[in-house]
Amino acid sequence: MQQREHTILGIDPGTLVMGYAVIKVSGSKVTMQTMDVLKLASKKDIYARLEMIHTKVCELITLYKPETFAIEAPFFGKNVQSMLKLGRAQGVAIAAAMQFSLTVKEYPPKKVKQSITGNGNADKEQVWKMLQTILKLDEKPQFFDATDALAVALCHHYQLSSPIGAATKGLKGWEDFISKNPGRIKIK
Repeated sequence: MQQREHTILGIDPGTLVMGYAVIKVSGSKVTMQTMDVLKLASKKDIYARLEMIHTKVCELITLYKPETFAIEAPFFGKNVQSMLKLGRAQGVAIAAAMQFSLTVKEYPPKKVKQSITGNGNADKEQVWKMLQTILKLDEKPQFFDATDALAVALCHHYQLSSPIGAATKGLKGWEDFISKNPGRIKIK
């Protein structure tokens, strides 16, 4: 279990609305520092919106000084153009985090929902209700993109604090685990 203070920036990428949230972890206590959205004007071209995403992520990193950056992976839909635009938004946010040498972790939507609600198919309202309970939050945000970002940050915290996550941290697969843990292998 983590005992030191740790700050995580969570992002729900989007080309019209980008959700973001910052949580602070002190021992086993998790508190939300901020949760909101960046509205990206649909009238602006995609490159201007990408610049706005980069600028906002850099501002959040400068203000809250997170050690890690967690982002939701794009949901693979049928519209290729939408996926391309979403991938660009995600890439720009990741590039901003890498510019500040943050550890970056990407989570698929089902993994995020599973870690928060126990159900990988939970809807946005169910995820928000669990976040309210876990973090003792009252206000309901205007956009679920913000709560999705909060869920991504909390999911990342759970992965970092999991005994399984800690045991496999930095490993590149079973071969790597075996080579680094020869005394734990039992041959029958």
